[in-house]
Amino acid sequence: MRQVIQDLLAARVGDILPNEPLAPYTTWKIGGPADVLVAPSGKAELAETIRILQRSGQPFLTIGRGSNMLVSDKGVRGVVVKLGKGLDHIRIDDTAVTAGGAVSLITLSNVVGKQGLSGLEFAGGIPGTVGGAVYMNAGAHGSDMSRILKEAEIVLETGETVRLRNDEMKFAYRHSLLHDRPGIVTEAVLELARADRKQIAQAMAANKERRIKTQPLHLATAGSTFRNPDDHHAARLIEEAGLKGYRVGGAEVSPLHANFIINTGGATASDVLQLMDHIRSTVRDKFGVSLTPEVLVVGER
Repeated sequence: MRQVIQDLLAARVGDILPNEPLAPYTTWKIGGPADVLVAPSGKAELAETIRILQRSGQPFLTIGRGSNMLVSDKGVRGVVVKLGKGLDHIRIDDTAVTAGGAVSLITLSNVVGKQGLSGLEFAGGIPGTVGGAVYMNAGAHGSDMSRILKEAEIVLETGETVRLRNDEMKFAYRHSLLHDRPGIVTEAVLELARADRKQIAQAMAANKERRIKTQPLHLATAGSTFRNPDDHHAARLIEEAGLKGYRVGGAEVSPLHANFIINTGGATASDVLQLMDHIRSTVRDKFGVSLTPEVLVVGER
């Protein structure tokens, strides 16, 4: 690891932070330290970082805003690559919108809406980045990224940069090609449509109001904990199993939305994992339905 740090420093790729706690970098506010956290200062620096890590054989994990992610209490061995500076640009050319992988999806939806561009209204309350949204094919309110993505720029594990079209991304429910062919989304080109600004604002306001009423947006969560099974809604199954408000340590099933787990203060990854296991076993025993986690669990167990 010492040699890797020296190589990264010599390459001047950005900020390099040894033994960096990861809890502040996640929306759940949970997680132990990374051996090293690297925050590249741009696309070229990110690609060089990946090439250095590839040559060294050092494992690495990429994070944006840290939503949809549970970091273990022991932290992450190897390197964590944090996307931010240099990957937070937004460019608008008529109905085509180019956004860096580190851009907040909420910010982007507000920016394009004010420009009279429709297609991102569904994303106004999703607490992730553009890159994470492409990776997960994030969606809500009957739409998702697969409907608006034109192409994505991706840095592969080799450090090579490629551009992939929508039809090459193999989008499915909360799935993309990147689950099978790992890479980091550095930029996404979205094709939106012209629409009335007032109508866009009204749709976004309605979606926001619905989320405020039904989701614990002001609390530390990772978003939806489980994927919706075929022909079912995870939240409804969890609620009907009588688990709203159920707690393990500092982790609690939200009384507002049963598919959200809240860090009520001081929750550990172990608390969350035990609670997730209890939810899955209870729902399986009561309804014969297996819940699949939507959150990514990472780090040393």
